[in-house]
Amino acid sequence: MTAHMDRFAAAVEHHLGQKAVVTQPERLERLAVDESGEGPYPPLAAIYPTTPDQARACLALASEFRVPVTPRGAGTGKSGGALAVQGGVILGTERMARILDIDEADMVAVVEPGVITSVLQEEVESRGLFYPPDPSSLESCTIGGNLAENAGGPRAMKYGVTRRFILGAEVSLMDGTKMELGGRNLKDVSGYDLTSLMVGSEGTLALATRLQLRLLARPRTVGAVWASFPTFEAAGRAVSALLRSGLDLRCLELIDHASLTYGVLETSGLAAQGKAALLAEMDGWEEDMTPRLAEAGQVCEREGAVDVNLALDAASLRRLWSGRRHLSDALKKSHPHKLSEDVTVPVGRVGQMMSEAWAIGTRHDIEVAVYGHAGDGNLHVNFLPHSAGERQTVEQTAAAELIKTALDLGGTLSGEHGVGLTKRAWMVLRHGPEELSMMRRIKASWDPVGLLNPGKLLPSP
Repeated sequence: MTAHMDRFAAAVEHHLGQKAVVTQPERLERLAVDESGEGPYPPLAAIYPTTPDQARACLALASEFRVPVTPRGAGTGKSGGALAVQGGVILGTERMARILDIDEADMVAVVEPGVITSVLQEEVESRGLFYPPDPSSLESCTIGGNLAENAGGPRAMKYGVTRRFILGAEVSLMDGTKMELGGRNLKDVSGYDLTSLMVGSEGTLALATRLQLRLLARPRTVGAVWASFPTFEAAGRAVSALLRSGLDLRCLELIDHASLTYGVLETSGLAAQGKAALLAEMDGWEEDMTPRLAEAGQVCEREGAVDVNLALDAASLRRLWSGRRHLSDALKKSHPHKLSEDVTVPVGRVGQMMSEAWAIGTRHDIEVAVYGHAGDGNLHVNFLPHSAGERQTVEQTAAAELIKTALDLGGTLSGEHGVGLTKRAWMVLRHGPEELSMMRRIKASWDPVGLLNPGKLLPSP
């Protein structure tokens, strides 16, 4: 490290203790990458506060020494948001991982940012409550990371994304200033909604040090339908029919043949019966679950399903979901250089977007696997190159064409993975110059020097 960084590290150690600062190259190596496939971008150091006061002290010192700070949770992000692209330090939240309170009367949980999503879900469900956001990485991703990316997941179709469940947040600005945003009220129209502004800001405005989360009553029962189809067109018709059925689905996943071949079937043990599949899930009262599932199965059969499986018990549900939850990992295992793109289009154009994705793959001679949340128009398009060099070419050609196509269909750059490093150059196609100017002014008002997660989200002027 430079003498300047040495003085900064010494100041941090003085305030937080030696164990809070990591400078060993072998320990920093894992922080040079995340799940985006970008990098490596090694930081000069990593700092792990254990309390909000320590986190604020760290930020204040970084501001004083003009050191860039990159907040990082579990590193599960797919857009490079947790990479130290301008050097400086990683500020990790993994040691701030306490569930501070679960208020059953207010139906609110108070947590630190490093709490693992599935850990929180299991705890609140043991008390008859429910925290719906369910990103596929829920067993490893953190609540703070979910806030930064406005994480979604299959259940977002019915319950919405993370933003809907963040009631309040204690945050620290880059200079260490503490702000209390929002609170426990379900309705609050006093002033600008700074809490919602924090959600999805990708760590560029402030560091969340404590969060107040809205909880719901845990559903009485859950059931699911898995249906295989001989053609994608038949599966697409079933999506439309299910959305119009009034069955109040909470998830509707559409999976293409390549995704089935490389991941879902092997993991879940389901037989290969067709070229596409749907996974529809619903929750509600026990007494009407079986007829609702049966009706969903009948809808699929009328649209040409060749195989329908119903699941009501926990073991059957785990079996149906096992392949879908781990599909990205399975594709990464079979194709280590895969490029995962995340686009969203209006729900009526999901089928067209999938067809366009396959056509793009054909034009560029690259295999494509497509799956996603058909119920809210969010698709994960995976290009499957065979080498790092081929991946770089795909990024510059096929992936760029995919993004332009999504925008032409009235869609957007990302529904879940965020912009981060990988998509910031495309923001000029999604947002007009006046809108981007306003975003930059907001960023400057929270972080005047531009030290907090620099090089992310907003394109260079």
